[in-house]
Amino acid sequence: MPTTSSDLASSPMGVGEVTDPHDPMLPARLRLAVGRLNRRIRVDAAAVLPPLQTSVLVTLEEHEPLRLSELARREAVTPPTMSRVLAALDDAGLLVRTPDPQDARSALVELSADGRAMIERLRTERTAILAERLDRLPAEQREALAAALPALEALATVPAQ
Repeated sequence: MPTTSSDLASSPMGVGEVTDPHDPMLPARLRLAVGRLNRRIRVDAAAVLPPLQTSVLVTLEEHEPLRLSELARREAVTPPTMSRVLAALDDAGLLVRTPDPQDARSALVELSADGRAMIERLRTERTAILAERLDRLPAEQREALAAALPALEALATVPAQ
């Protein structure tokens, strides 16, 4: 009997079994596994910041300085939502706002030293949590993950069409 997407939502499909690379359910299984792993790491890390605030810090790290409107666009939220997020991050001392030399009505936002330290702390903590999970896997599963890593890294950089 073929596997359906509803089966995948309700069962730990594929745990420990070899997957046919031509299996039409491969994309769904991969998406679910990666999403669940990411959520587990976030939960186990006892989130210091909500996910959107964390994402904004990372976006700033990669593209700073940015205007609020550009941050909202990159994070796919409304400007009022971004304004609230930035206010919380600013209150926590994780941001620096400077006047935009191109538009006096606007400000540019970048990370403070504390913001950079927060990102490093989150990455270190989440990497340690993942390392603990990896240590609990059998050697053959760790080897399979190591072998799959170049493909996963390439998959992450394939442009959308």
